[in-house]
Amino acid sequence: MKLRDIAAQTGALGLLTARAFLAMIAPPYEIGEWIRQMEQIGVRSLGVAGITTIFTGMVLALQTALSLPTLGIKYYIGSVVSKSLVRELGPVLTALIVGGRIGAGMTAEIGTMKVTEQIDALRSMAADPVKKLVAPKLVATLVMLPALTVLGDALGILGGLVVATGTLNLTPGLYLNDVWDSLKLGDVFTGVAKSFFFAYFIAIIGCYNGLHTTGGADGVGRATTNTVVLAAILVLVSDFFLTKLFYIVFST
Repeated sequence: MKLRDIAAQTGALGLLTARAFLAMIAPPYEIGEWIRQMEQIGVRSLGVAGITTIFTGMVLALQTALSLPTLGIKYYIGSVVSKSLVRELGPVLTALIVGGRIGAGMTAEIGTMKVTEQIDALRSMAADPVKKLVAPKLVATLVMLPALTVLGDALGILGGLVVATGTLNLTPGLYLNDVWDSLKLGDVFTGVAKSFFFAYFIAIIGCYNGLHTTGGADGVGRATTNTVVLAAILVLVSDFFLTKLFYIVFST
């Protein structure tokens, strides 16, 4: 892809973002569609998000204790698991696993409407596709992905508790006290703030690729694949810069 094409697509994404946020705040509000999208994006992703973070917490606890047995690190498992999950692994894994699902779904839905000329039909009825399709998905993702991240963090910490008590012979009180003492408000804010950025990337890329789908069913497949790949790359790249930013903010 040429540099000019990248610049053009970046500008188009910025324009779509502006239109979507304006559509979100301008009446009439599509409350019913917002709730429906939240149910599809959030409630239906609870299972995959929960399983991912629970076992991540369990693996973190087990691997940390087994890797450094002579240092007595098992007594600090709570802080290792909670810090790692809340600041880093929780937001990133939730965005990658859940984002792949919802981003692909957005592209497939809107892309199918595009190639079957349903988008043109909306415009012919003086309906704004961004208002009807993009804004509700963006609102729902911005609300539900952070919520899933917080829930996933809690489940991951509980997963670590299972390993700490069942395998490492720690008491629940020792583990939970370590979690409580180590977690700070800045840790929670960092994880939730990251998930807002990730939610924006996933939703706007999914909708953009759907609106620009061409080539029939094959085009929908290509656009869906592009969404999953590009969203994952942006999540990982932005995570580095956001981590650096929040480290600077909370270390001063």
